[in-house]
Amino acid sequence: MVLLESFFGLIGDLTWGWSLIPLLVVFGVFITALTGFVQFRFFKRMFRVLSSKNQSGDPNAISAREALLISVGGRVGGGNIAGVAVAITLGGPGAVFWMWAIALVGMATSLVECSLAQLFKRREANGDFRGGPARSILFGLGQDYRWLAIVYAVCLIAAFGLGFNAFQGNTVAGAVEDSMGISRVVTGALLAVVAGFIVFGGIHRIAKTADVVVPVMAVGYILMALVIIVMNIGAVPGVIASIVSNAFGLEEAVGGGMGAALAQGLRRGLFSNEAGLGSAPNVAATADVRHPISQGITQSFSVFIDTIFICSCTAFIILLGDVYVPGAEDIDGIALTQQSLVSHLGGWSQYLLSVMILLFAFSSIIYNYYLGENALTTITEHPMALNVLRVVIIAIVFLGATAPGATAVFFFSDPLMGVLALVNLVVIMMLLPTCLRILRDFRAQLAAGVERPVLNPDDFPDLDLDRTAWTGKVPDPASAGAVPGGRAAADSRPA
Repeated sequence: MVLLESFFGLIGDLTWGWSLIPLLVVFGVFITALTGFVQFRFFKRMFRVLSSKNQSGDPNAISAREALLISVGGRVGGGNIAGVAVAITLGGPGAVFWMWAIALVGMATSLVECSLAQLFKRREANGDFRGGPARSILFGLGQDYRWLAIVYAVCLIAAFGLGFNAFQGNTVAGAVEDSMGISRVVTGALLAVVAGFIVFGGIHRIAKTADVVVPVMAVGYILMALVIIVMNIGAVPGVIASIVSNAFGLEEAVGGGMGAALAQGLRRGLFSNEAGLGSAPNVAATADVRHPISQGITQSFSVFIDTIFICSCTAFIILLGDVYVPGAEDIDGIALTQQSLVSHLGGWSQYLLSVMILLFAFSSIIYNYYLGENALTTITEHPMALNVLRVVIIAIVFLGATAPGATAVFFFSDPLMGVLALVNLVVIMMLLPTCLRILRDFRAQLAAGVERPVLNPDDFPDLDLDRTAWTGKVPDPASAGAVPGGRAAADSRPA
C-alpha cells in the first residue's frame, strides 16, 4: 500500500504539482487568442439556452438546458463551499481574483472540448447520444489511438465514478452530522437510496432530476449570498479593493503574497470549474442541438455560473464576515463558510447551508456516476457491466458517508484526474484545427443571417461523423427546397 501511495503521489507531483496548472492556463490563453476571444464574443448568446424557445422539440431528447444543468450540478460541489474557503485562507482575498481570471480563460477551453464532444458524438439505438473525449479520440484521431481512449476511460471511472463520489458522500454526511446531529449512517443510506433510484433510470432520469435540483440549489445559494451582500453593502467596495490589491501583491494578507494568491486561486478555480479536465464534455455530448458550437457556448456558460456566480457567493460570505483569519492552520473549509454564514444571518442559516451542501453533493454524485457510465461504454457495452458499476457506486457513496476514514482508500483520485486532464489536453491540441473549422462554419452562418446555425455533415466529408446525429434539417432556402441535407432555417432543435 505504501508503494502504491508513493507511486500515485509521484503522478500527482508530476501533474498537479508543477506541470498541469501552468499547461491549463497557458493553453487556455492560447485557445482564447486562436478563437478570437470566443467566450466574450458569444457571451450574450450563452443566455439563450435559458429560454424555453431554444429547447428541443423532441420530448424524448436531452435538451441543451438539461445538459447545461447536469454539467452545472457536477461542477458545483464541495469545492465551491469548502475549496473557496481554503483558497482564501491560504492565499488571501487575492485568490478570488485569480479564480475569476482562470474561469474567464477556462470558458474558451470548455467551449472547445465540449464542441468536439458534440461533433463526434454517436446516436444509440434508443435515440440517445453518447460522446466525450474518448469518442473524440476514437472517431477524431482514429482507431490507432484506441489505447489512449482506454487510458482516459479508466482514469475517468476511477477518479470521478469511484473516488470523488466517496468524497461527496463524506462531505455531506459530515456537514449534516455537525449541524443537525443526524447520524452518518442515516445520511449515507438516504443518499444511496435516492442516488440508486436516479442512476438506474439512466441519463433521462438524471436530466429530469438536474432540471429541478440544480436551479433550486444554485438560485437559493445565490439569493442567500445577495442578502448578505445587501446587509453589508457599505463594506463591499472595500472587499473588492482588497481582492484586487492582494491579487497583485499591493497588500499581503498571508505569507507568500501574490504568489500564494495566484497559486491557490488558479488551483481551486481549475478544480471547481473543471475546464480542460475532460469531464464535462461527456455530458455536453448528450444534448440534441443544431450545431456543435452551440453546446460549446452553453458549456462555456456552465464555467461562468460555477465560478463567477457560485464561488463568488462563498467568497463574499466569508470576506464580509468577521470569522475569517488569513493563513489559519488546520482549516475546515465548510466550517469556515458555515460559521461566516451564522455570523451574518444567525444560527438557523447553518441548517440551510447543510441542505445546500446536500443538494450540491447529490447533484455531483449523479453527474459523477454518468461520467463513469459513459467511460465504461467505451470499454464494454455489456449491460451487466453497467449494472455492476451502478451497484458499486451506490455502495461507495454509502461507504464514504458512513466511514470517513474510508475515503483515504481513494488517494489515487487526484493523481488520476491529473492524467485525465493531460490526455484531454493532448486530444484538444490534436483536434483544435478541426474545432476551428466548425467554429468558422458557425460564424459564417451567423454572418450570412442564419439566426440558429446548423451543422451540415456534407460540408465535412473528411471527418468520421455520425450523420444520423445531425437530423431534422430542411433544405437551404437559397436552393428553393431542392437540396437534400442542406442547412436549416428552422427545425425543432435548440440553438
